[in-house]
Amino acid sequence: MLCPGQGAQAVGMGKSWHDAQPESRAVFEQADRILGTRLGPDVTLSTLCFNGPADRLNQTDASQPAIFVASYACWKGLLARWQFGNGETPLVGAGGLSLGEYTALCVAGAIGFEDALELVTLRGRAMQDAAETSAGGMVALIGGDEPQALAVCDEARGAEVLVCANFNAPGQIVISGSKSACERSVAVAAKMGLRAQALAVAGAFHSPLMQPAADRLAAALAKTTIHAARCPVTCNATGGAYDLKNDFAGSVRRALVDQLTSPVRWAQNAQWLASHCTGEFHELAPGKTLAGLMRRIDKNIKVVTHEEA
Repeated sequence: MLCPGQGAQAVGMGKSWHDAQPESRAVFEQADRILGTRLGPDVTLSTLCFNGPADRLNQTDASQPAIFVASYACWKGLLARWQFGNGETPLVGAGGLSLGEYTALCVAGAIGFEDALELVTLRGRAMQDAAETSAGGMVALIGGDEPQALAVCDEARGAEVLVCANFNAPGQIVISGSKSACERSVAVAAKMGLRAQALAVAGAFHSPLMQPAADRLAAALAKTTIHAARCPVTCNATGGAYDLKNDFAGSVRRALVDQLTSPVRWAQNAQWLASHCTGEFHELAPGKTLAGLMRRIDKNIKVVTHEEA
């Protein structure tokens, strides 16, 4: 099961699942009760997902809980449709991109829904706050590999922050850091023959500029119950999978904190799943981003998407 991350949000997401499956509807209703008006006065999470407005849904503190809930609602709808309503699915692996790692841990039974929703809501708010207190950005490098991306960072960094942030697929790497360093990186990349495009994001995610958010998240994770997972779950920070037998809970807490300030190694995560898991690959709503990335990572893996119920 592949679980999408921030950027997959779109007005209307999850509505077809909400309307088609009572189990999906119950997830949105529970999320609305838990969050109340935390996303704004007279605004529930479900109405934000279904009706927008887009500019509010795209803000980090709103998009993260919204994507998580839409994905989990899709998951519960699929369980019912596949007649595995008790949750005992033949799940052999789960992975998620950045925020999606929380969804993956949730569907694998490692973190309860309410705890996961509280964590991603805090994470979104903390990342938004960190972004607002530091001038940062992100730049997509198209066509390069990790050594080239590191070389771009080294040349453009100067005395500021600029690091690799996302290894999404071969030839698709995102760098992150101080706004002026990001601006310099576009010219440096062009000189190296790479295409570079500044991304419309709130800040320098997965870089040292997110340390204040990581500190807040660490305090929350320390109080969160982590259960044994029912299947392997990939870890963005390492590129592999969590060790289910040795200090699983501790490694999850540490890795989710590290994830905010270190690169997301999704390409390696997808390769791990492709080489260790047999059976069908499915991507939860919203969007089809991970299916597209998988085509670039391993064209032999076909991913079934579930954007619509």
